[in-house]
Amino acid sequence: MMQKTKIELFDTTLRDGTQAEGINLSVKDKLRITRILDEFGIDIIEGGWPGSNPRDEAYFREVKGLKLEHARICAFGSTARKLDAVESDTNLNALLKAETPVVSLFGKTWRFHSRTSLQITDEENEALIFESVAYMRRNGVRVVFDAEHFFDGFKDDPQFALTMLKAAEKAGAETIVLCDTNGGSLPDQVQRIVREVREEINAPLGIHAHNDSELAVANTLLAVANGVTHVQGTINGLGERCGNANLCSVLPNLLLKMGAVTSQKMQLDRLSEISRTVAEIMNIAPPHRAAFVGQTAFSHKGGIHVSAVMKDSAMYEHIDPHLVGASRKVLVSDLSGQSNIRYKAKELGMDWEDQNARQKAAEVVKSVKTLEHEGYQFDGAEASFELLLKSRTEEFKPYFKVLDSRVYVRYGEKWPTVSEVVLKIQVDGEVEHTVAEGVGPVNALDIAVRKALLRFYPAVADVRLVDYKVRVLDEKDGTSAKVRVLIETSDGLNSWSTVGVSENIIEASWQAISDSLNYFLYKTEAVSTIQAGPN
Repeated sequence: MMQKTKIELFDTTLRDGTQAEGINLSVKDKLRITRILDEFGIDIIEGGWPGSNPRDEAYFREVKGLKLEHARICAFGSTARKLDAVESDTNLNALLKAETPVVSLFGKTWRFHSRTSLQITDEENEALIFESVAYMRRNGVRVVFDAEHFFDGFKDDPQFALTMLKAAEKAGAETIVLCDTNGGSLPDQVQRIVREVREEINAPLGIHAHNDSELAVANTLLAVANGVTHVQGTINGLGERCGNANLCSVLPNLLLKMGAVTSQKMQLDRLSEISRTVAEIMNIAPPHRAAFVGQTAFSHKGGIHVSAVMKDSAMYEHIDPHLVGASRKVLVSDLSGQSNIRYKAKELGMDWEDQNARQKAAEVVKSVKTLEHEGYQFDGAEASFELLLKSRTEEFKPYFKVLDSRVYVRYGEKWPTVSEVVLKIQVDGEVEHTVAEGVGPVNALDIAVRKALLRFYPAVADVRLVDYKVRVLDEKDGTSAKVRVLIETSDGLNSWSTVGVSENIIEASWQAISDSLNYFLYKTEAVSTIQAGPN
């Protein structure tokens, strides 16, 4: 563990993060994320580039109305374009108009860029950086200087790159940020260069790493280990091209493993929640396999692993998942052993610790392995597994029985495509016969069974299918191949997943739908029993 280092946290989710493909945030979205980051304990929130688009300009107007507890808002922009017009530069004045206490100003520190892109001399580039930073400082703004392409520039010409940093420092930049803009630097290069810069620059150093080589987190941590005290990144690692350093990985590594401290106590146990919430606001799927915060980060599937985790979780977990707001998850599959089954039984409140526990667990393991060989997948359908488990102990029995079903599909040039299902079910000896139409046979079946059950179980009116996935298991068999259907269902408060497998896609869908409704009814009855209490 390194000596305790105080870190300043700079989040650029609202600026660099929104440059990721497919990300588009409204002003309202950006304000909501701003509140989340402030509550989390971020020091500086980079809100956008006020000179580039009306949306960012609107954000900087409206963010002034937020009562932030800790964070300071930062506007982003470039150095002036012309040396003889610094004080009239449109971009610099847009930054001042945003009225943020901090600005992040980027300038060229790679000679290749200054000569090829800006087409100016080394002296002119140095002067642009100095005068731009000095202009901001004369207007009372703190300047964070982003040394764009610094690592590439240093590798190309160390003297040129250092001269540009010194110009920013001399002009009053409070923090000098070394940027691996192309994301191509290796950890040993970052370590060596940071050490050399530390000998030349007195101002606090920062790191801004991109992930094009899958090294942004590693480079960020190594930079801190070698003297950097200002860390930039984004929630979930979103950003240009392959993204930025992922703060959801950087922060727990810094705080839990490297002994770093922050100016405000971080709510690290909210990290997983924040990762999911930001993903939802951005209308993207939460990072399923991400370190620390992903759904699978603390999931265990192999029987040997689970057996060890039940004795001491440290055997197969690098940290306590609760430290980052995550939870341990034991999966059930054909790789499972009896430990997986007993763990799940305990998790579901089932007492399998008696002398028959091993026998019951062995029977379930055998069933699961057989079913998964046939194509079932229970690590993605835990509701179906719970029904399987509880049916073995007779804690669960189906709430309805299908006596007959017929599916009709009509299509052709002269008629619109129509799917119709005729369904006859039985509940406690009573029979309900119903007909329903849908946009397809599975939709019609889904509508028909809910319609049939309403008389007996009115609560099913609140249940909705929210996701439906079909996977062909044996592609070589063509249209006769077996398929696996996974569905996710919700009652508006909770969601659960179920599975069905068959050569007939309608039958596989029915299995999943049937499990889904049975699971809902079982859980609803259990809650009602608890609320009612003893007679």
